[in-house]
This record gives sequence, C-alpha cells and structure tokens, in this order.
Amino acid sequence: MNTKLKTKVQVKLSASSESHSRTLLKTRDLIDVADEPEVRGGTNEGFAPTEMALASLMACSNVISHKIAHKHGIEVVDMDFEMEATFNRLGVTLQEEVDVPFPEIKMTISITTPASDKELQTLKDELPRFCPVDKLFTGAGTKVNTNWVVIRP
Repeated sequence: MNTKLKTKVQVKLSASSESHSRTLLKTRDLIDVADEPEVRGGTNEGFAPTEMALASLMACSNVISHKIAHKHGIEVVDMDFEMEATFNRLGVTLQEEVDVPFPEIKMTISITTPASDKELQTLKDELPRFCPVDKLFTGAGTKVNTNWVVIRP
C-alpha cells in the first residue's frame, strides 16, 4: 500500500493565558506550558516563548537531519545539539521595536557517524534547505551558524 503524504496541512493549536507570564499550550492531544523565569515574574514551569523558538530550531534540525540521513543512507549513531543565541531584548522590554531580535544563533551539532566526508557534506548542505524553523529564523534576518562536530565510532 503506497500512501502519499499530504504536502499542505493545517496545523491547529490553542492557548490559554493562565497569568501574565504563563501560557497553557495545546495541540493534537498534547498540553505544554510556556512560562517566564521567576526573575521576570513567572513561575519557571516552562520554557520562555523565546527559548521555545530557539529549542524548536534544535528539534527541527534533529528531525530533518535524520530524514536527510535516511534518504541518503547515512548512518547516524548519535546526535546532540548545543546552542548560543544573541538576543536583543529591547523589543520584549518595550524600549524600542527590534527588526531582528536574534541577530545570530550559533548551533553546534555533534554527530557520531561512520559516514564519509562527502555524505556529511550532503547532510550539512541540505539541512538549512529543508528545516522550516531554520528558514523562519534566516528569513527574519538571523544569521544561523552551524558547526558540525563529527565523531567517528
């Protein structure tokens, strides 16, 4: 049976404001919380919205990297991510509008793989082409610098 995936779908989410800093998020049959740290008046029970956006880039990079690897027969033994982002907080503090709130994101992807350098180059080249969250950031003017650390098993 060859079922073809839909290429355009509607994504539905909802949210409830539980306080000035805590948001209850729902999608499909899942519930999550976004919150601010205590220092900003939150209860620190979830990622801040800006942290969720950054975490989404790592999560999307994980999913898309594995899809690319599968497509090209590249074995991935393990993959870990680290990130550091420059965040211009003038906008969220209501001091002034900021066109590019995240001017730069540095993401390190540590991959354990026996893949050749040529195979890895395919993975590196295709990730920013197919990761929709990467495209959101780069389309907004963010410079996403990805450093790959390759570990051979």
